[in-house]
Amino acid sequence: MATFKAIRIDKAEKGTTAALTQFDEAELMDGDVTVAVEWSTVNYKDGLAVTGKSPVVRRFPMIAGIDFAGTVLDSSHPSWKAGDKVVCNGWGMGETHLGAYAEKARVKGDWLVRLPDGISARQAMAVGTAGYTAMLSVLALEKHGLSPKDGPIVVTGAAGGVGSVAIALLSKLGYQVIASTGRTSEEAYLRELGATEIIDRNELSAPGKPLGKERWAGGIDSVGSTTLANLLAMTKYRGAIAACGLAGGMDLPASVAPFILRGVCLYGIDSVMCPLPDRQQAWSRLATDLDPAKLEQMTQEIGLDQVIDTGAKVLAGQVRGRIVVKIA
Repeated sequence: MATFKAIRIDKAEKGTTAALTQFDEAELMDGDVTVAVEWSTVNYKDGLAVTGKSPVVRRFPMIAGIDFAGTVLDSSHPSWKAGDKVVCNGWGMGETHLGAYAEKARVKGDWLVRLPDGISARQAMAVGTAGYTAMLSVLALEKHGLSPKDGPIVVTGAAGGVGSVAIALLSKLGYQVIASTGRTSEEAYLRELGATEIIDRNELSAPGKPLGKERWAGGIDSVGSTTLANLLAMTKYRGAIAACGLAGGMDLPASVAPFILRGVCLYGIDSVMCPLPDRQQAWSRLATDLDPAKLEQMTQEIGLDQVIDTGAKVLAGQVRGRIVVKIA
């Protein structure tokens, strides 16, 4: 039976181990579509998996990687045939189902989205789960009824993957964007993406008042905890915040004041089990609303052998923008 390169995670006496190795095709899990993986990316959750910093992996052995773009090799699913270009993210890949850091993946056809016209496989993974999550967040704010005339949108974790794509999207859609970052040295980068104002994350990371001065119509938050509480407290009347991450913690030390006194809404953004129609809408919008030049500007490329080290850098906040991983 054939083998292929993959980053394999195994249970160890203390925690887990991760290594680039050869994986036996016979060990692939059940699925009705087999894909030749061409590109992947490094997300925050991937960093947790390959470093073992958090128990996100729930099956061993595991192939890490929560998203990929590639070409269908064979399929028994009615929607897919050999040669189709596809994108896949979430659905437990890299956690409960063998994931994307491999030359082959076998998944359920219902998990796949057709690669949109005008987006290459590399660009799709430059977007990746982070960018797709940013798009879902923008869609939530639009569904709430927000538009550029309502006021600025704040984006936290601005220099990270979700933040970078969110700024580029919002800017192209005509919004004034306030970027919150702990890396003020990245101000030029953030302004090039479209941010009109930069604030230090320390302004939002300390405990604040139940209600603060109204500063923004909405926000996209990948930090959580006290930062999210402060975003809510400073959101304008009938505004909304889309929460899509927890880099700062899972807690939410907030009060009900913004909700019952200003009618603020908090939207939870789930990218993992998101229904297929919402996924298709997000990828369709990414194909039209994300400036390819800005996407390339925020993207750097690595090989499969660099993923483990890069995952540690992502957790340490040392990576700007997006990372694409060339698999083949």
